[in-house]
Amino acid sequence: MSYVSTYPEVSPDRGVRRQVLSDSPELMVVSFRFETGAAGALHSHPHVQSTYVEAGRFRFTIGDDAFEVGPGDSFVIPSEAEHGCLCLEPGRLIDTFTPRRDDFL
Repeated sequence: MSYVSTYPEVSPDRGVRRQVLSDSPELMVVSFRFETGAAGALHSHPHVQSTYVEAGRFRFTIGDDAFEVGPGDSFVIPSEAEHGCLCLEPGRLIDTFTPRRDDFL
C-alpha cells in the first residue's frame, strides 16, 4: 500500500485544475485551483463534501443560498444538495468527500 498520492492534475473545466491528494474507500481529499472567472457548474452528488478555502475568493451557491468565502473559511455541503461556485479571485479549494468520489479516479 502506498501512502503518497500519485494522481495527476487534470483540467475538468476551463480555468480549473483538480488533483486528488489522498483517498480511501471512505474518504477523499482533493485540491481545486481556480482562475478568476472560472466556475464550478451547479451539480449534486451523493457524497457529503467539506470545503476549505486555502486562497482566493469565491461565490458559492448551495440550494437557494448564495454566499462569498475567502481564505480560512470552510463549510459542509450535504449529500444531494445542488451546489456550484464562481471564482472571484484566483485561489485554491481543498475539498473532502465521504465516501470517496470514484468518478475522480
